[in-house]
Amino acid sequence: MRIVTLSARLTLALSLPIVACVMPPSGPALMQQTAQQFNFDMRFGRTEAALEQIAPKYADEFVKRHRGWGSAVHVTDAETVGMRAKGPENYDVSVRVGWYRADEGDLHTTMLKQKWHLYPRGWLLDAEERVEGDIGALGENVEVVAPDLPSRNVQFPTVRLGTD
Repeated sequence: MRIVTLSARLTLALSLPIVACVMPPSGPALMQQTAQQFNFDMRFGRTEAALEQIAPKYADEFVKRHRGWGSAVHVTDAETVGMRAKGPENYDVSVRVGWYRADEGDLHTTMLKQKWHLYPRGWLLDAEERVEGDIGALGENVEVVAPDLPSRNVQFPTVRLGTD
């Protein structure tokens, strides 16, 4: 007959919730975490880290489409706003991207749809497309036309105090 002390029981009871907390996410939770981390990395210019989450068949096109990010295109926000299962191994993720061109200053918003697939090594991005919003975030050719403004003298006349 084994006698288990109260302290041993207490230690076991308190350690089980801790073990449960460190379990890695799986299924949809892991997919969501992967997509959010990927878009977080892209938002802050950590392209090398993000490239690890891209399927090899899409990597060249992805690099081409995002070439301007961080130079010509500055991303202000990348927010995962939705996720839809397309079966156990495929998900569509909606991402709202706030951005502006370095040579202007207007804030643009573009909604992207990312297609994710579960490969043996984990969730990888298979494709990405603009579904609504402003054109130009994904390397599309956009002609920026400056408005015709009449030139005017912007210097104010000098006013001297104490003179006639």
